[in-house]
Amino acid sequence: MPYENNLDEKVFVKELDTDKGKIIVSVHSYNNGPKKLQITREVKDRQGNVIFAKLGRLSREEVEGVLPFIQAALEIM
Repeated sequence: MPYENNLDEKVFVKELDTDKGKIIVSVHSYNNGPKKLQITREVKDRQGNVIFAKLGRLSREEVEGVLPFIQAALEIM
């Protein structure tokens, strides 16, 4: 079965703005299935456009910033 965007429900979203871009913590439920946590990073390219980037390693400040978001997401899951 191919992925269908209209079946993917975003239940929770919080964004942490950093000097490099954003880290987004979200919870999704696909086709009324189990809720799952997703953590993504968005950065700006040289032209100023926002693009998706590999999350990779987090600094201590980034972890401290997203940890409350993850704990809030756990309550929803």
